[in-house]
Amino acid sequence: MSRILIVEDERHLADGLRFNLEADDHEAEVCENGEDGLAALAEPSHGFDLLVLDVMLPGIDGFGVIAALRDRGELIPTLMLTARSRPEDVLRGFEAGADDYLPKPFELSILLARVRGLLRRSSWNRQRVAAPRDVYEFAGKTIDFDNLELRVGGQALKLTLMEANLLRFLIEREGQAVARSVMLEKVWNLREDTDTRAIDNFIVRLRRYIEDEPQRPKHVQTVRGIGYRFIANPPAE
Repeated sequence: MSRILIVEDERHLADGLRFNLEADDHEAEVCENGEDGLAALAEPSHGFDLLVLDVMLPGIDGFGVIAALRDRGELIPTLMLTARSRPEDVLRGFEAGADDYLPKPFELSILLARVRGLLRRSSWNRQRVAAPRDVYEFAGKTIDFDNLELRVGGQALKLTLMEANLLRFLIEREGQAVARSVMLEKVWNLREDTDTRAIDNFIVRLRRYIEDEPQRPKHVQTVRGIGYRFIANPPAE
């Protein structure tokens, strides 16, 4: 049985979520604000498998909660609930480290499907015994997509799901100039007229991970007026 933490300040909604998640054979607990949610997840043996996190909370909001969790290395799969369905807010959640989002109001069946999907991915990651590893190596670096981990030398860096998805998207199109609008549509399922600056923020972060000199990138190159291009083994200068 999976354990799910719900951080939601609207009591009727929180109770409804808990009731329906328990009816779907999960164990659920509720916190009514971000501070309590962070405290619950700070317990070393909290045992939660998934976080359902509202954006609009008293005190620290959902964006602040997920950012704080990722900063301290807590990579619990997170589904954000938001009354703000603007693409800019969705991207802000992904930038902070959310794994999925659902705008309010939502259909219960859709929420349960998203929850099952995130739990299934987490379970697959824990049960990779005989399955082929989803690993990509380049220039002395290794991206382990199963573990959402980038290894450079002896150092291991954790990636969010969205960071890994963006890297995979670029890697699969190695050598091609990929437009920012295409990344928005194909990686985040957002319409192409969304503000593309969030893509640039993701790229800055990825460059810090994989480039020897982030200010002079060789692997994730800017294609002026279009977007970006991934090169695994750039020619020596």
